[in-house]
Amino acid sequence: MDDELAALAEAHGVATYYEDAGQRRADVDADVVVAVLAQLDVDASTPEAVRRALAAPKAPPRTLVLREGEVLDEAGTVELEDGGRVELPAALPLGYHRLGERTVIVAPSKLAPVPRSWGWMLQLYAMRSAESWGMGDYGDLATLARRSAAELHAGVLLVNPVQAISPTSPVERSPYSPSSRRFANPLYLRIADIPAYANADPRTRAEIDALRPPNDTELIDYDAVWSAKARALELLWQHEEHRAPEGELLDFARFCALAEVHGPDWREWPAGQQDPATATADPERVAFHAWLQELCEQQLAAARQAAHDAGMAVGVVHDLPVGVHPGGADTWAVRDAFAADVTVGAPPDAFSRLGQDWGLPPWRPDRLAEQGYEPFRAVVRSVLRHADGIRIDHVAGLWRLWWIPPGEPPKRGTYVHYDPDAMLAVLTLEAHRARAVVVGEDLGTIEPKVTRALHEHGVLSSAVLWFQREYDLPGHPLIPPEKWTASAMASISTHDLPTVAGFLRAEHVRVRAELGQFAGPVEAEYQSAERERGELVELLKQEGVRADDLVTAFHALLAKAGSVLVLTSPQDALGEIRQPNLPGTTDQYPNWRIPLPVALADLFGDPRVRRVAAVLAEGRVPGGEVSGP
Repeated sequence: MDDELAALAEAHGVATYYEDAGQRRADVDADVVVAVLAQLDVDASTPEAVRRALAAPKAPPRTLVLREGEVLDEAGTVELEDGGRVELPAALPLGYHRLGERTVIVAPSKLAPVPRSWGWMLQLYAMRSAESWGMGDYGDLATLARRSAAELHAGVLLVNPVQAISPTSPVERSPYSPSSRRFANPLYLRIADIPAYANADPRTRAEIDALRPPNDTELIDYDAVWSAKARALELLWQHEEHRAPEGELLDFARFCALAEVHGPDWREWPAGQQDPATATADPERVAFHAWLQELCEQQLAAARQAAHDAGMAVGVVHDLPVGVHPGGADTWAVRDAFAADVTVGAPPDAFSRLGQDWGLPPWRPDRLAEQGYEPFRAVVRSVLRHADGIRIDHVAGLWRLWWIPPGEPPKRGTYVHYDPDAMLAVLTLEAHRARAVVVGEDLGTIEPKVTRALHEHGVLSSAVLWFQREYDLPGHPLIPPEKWTASAMASISTHDLPTVAGFLRAEHVRVRAELGQFAGPVEAEYQSAERERGELVELLKQEGVRADDLVTAFHALLAKAGSVLVLTSPQDALGEIRQPNLPGTTDQYPNWRIPLPVALADLFGDPRVRRVAAVLAEGRVPGGEVSGP
C-alpha cells in the first residue's frame, strides 16, 4: 500500500493493518481500504483521487469532549443545555452544550462506586410462569426481582436485550439483532397486567384468555406467542383512547405500521415508503404501535420498581446489543448515521478461521461527530429510562469495529476507528444522570487500553472463569478468583458459552462435532476439554473449595472472586447442559428457544438453586463497594 493511501486511511480512521489474535501484524489489502473509504464518501479509487482527498481542507472537530472540572480554553460563548450562557475560557457543567456549530460534551470524571452484590444473568424468554404466555415476560421479570432479593438475597438482575423487533412473522429470535435499540419489545408484554385488560368486560377477557398459547412446549414458539398476544392486544386496543405519537416514537410507530403491510425490511418496500419523508402509514396503526410502547415502558418500570422495593443493591441491568437489523426501524429513521452497505463482524481467529459477519450495519464515526453523538445518546438514554444499569455488548466497538465491504467475505475487512473519548463521555453522562452502573463486555481479543479506560471511567469490565488465565505465562495458568479485578462483573460462563454442567460433560464438544464445526479431529477437542476440566478441578483443590457436587463447587469458587459483582444464570444453577446460544449456527441449534427446565414458581425452592444462591450470597459483603480496579 502506498504512503498516500495509507495517510488518507489514517486521516479517516481506517486501519491499513492490525494485530491479529496471534499478536502478529496483519496487513489489509489496498482494495479493501479503498472500498471502506468509499463507504465514508471518500474517493480513493485512483492516485489522483487520493491526492485530491488529502489536499482537501480539514474541518475542525464537530464535537469537543471534556471531563468534569476541565476548562475549555477557547474564546467564545457556550450555550448551555439548560439555556444559560458561559463566556470562555471556563469550566462547564455536565451536559451537552453548543459552541457555535460544535457540540461540547462534559462528562463526569468517574461513575459512582458499585455495591458488592450477586445476582442472575437472565434469558427472560426462558422464564415461563403460570401467568406468562408461552415464554417469560415483563411480569416474570418483576417476580424474579422481588423473590430473588427477598428469598435469595440477590442484588442485581442482568437481562438479555429486550429491544424492539419488527411486528411481523416469522419473529426474529435473536435478541442481538433488534429492529430498533431505542424502543422495547412488545413480545414480552404480560397481557393480564395491561390496564385495559382489567377494565375490559368479562366477555372480552374470556376471549383473550382463550388465546393463551401452551406453556409446556419443548422449545419456545415465538410465532405462536406473538400471534396470540397480537390478537389479544388488538382486542384491548378497541377500548383505548387513541393518541397521536410525536418525535422518535412517531417514526418508530410509523415503521411498525408500514412493516405490517410491506414486511420487516424497509429496503424491500415500495420506493415511496422507503423514505420517511415521503412514507405514509395508517394513523390508526401508528397510534396502536405507539400504545404498545407505552405499555412496555409501564411494565419495565414496574419490574424496576419491584427490584427497588425488594431492596436490591443494584437492580435491573439491561443488555445493549452491538447493532441493529440493516432493514429495521433505526436504519429507516436515522439512516444517515449508519454505513448502510457495510456489515460488522470480526477478523479470523482460532474460533472462526474465516472470520465472522454479524450482518449488522455500523455507525458512521464522521456522522456521529457531526450530529453531536445524538443517535448514540438516544440509544443509551432509551435503555436507561427503565434500567439501573446497562451492559454494553462488545464494548470494544466504542473504539473500533471490523467493517466488511459489500460482497466481501468476513476476512476481507478492516477496522474503522471511533472517538472513544466521545463515546465514553455519552455513556457515562447518561449513566450518571440515570444513577446507573455500566458494564462493558470486553471478552475475546481486546486491546489492553480498552479495559484500562473502562476502569478509569468507573465502568466495570467482564471476567469469565473459563478465560481467567495468565496468557503471558507458559501454559496459560488459571488466575485464582481472589486476584480477579475488583472493577468487574464476574461469572462462570455466558450465554454464548457452555453452561457449567454442559462443560463438565463436554456437551459443547459433542454438539459442535455433530454439526461439523471442527476443522481438526474431534478426539483432540475432547482431550482439550478434559484437560481444561482437570485444570479447573485442580484450582478447586488449591482454593480449598469442597462441595457435594461440582456445579455448586464452581459457584463457591466464583463466590471468592475479588470482583464487585458476581453473576450466574438459573440454567447454571439448575444443571442445564444446553447453552442458550451456539455461535456459528442459526437453525442447526435451537438458539434463544430453550426454556428453563423448571417453572418459575419452582425455581426459588429448588435445592440446587438454593445451594448456589447461598454460596454466592455468603461471598458478598453487604454494603461493600468498589471504586477502582
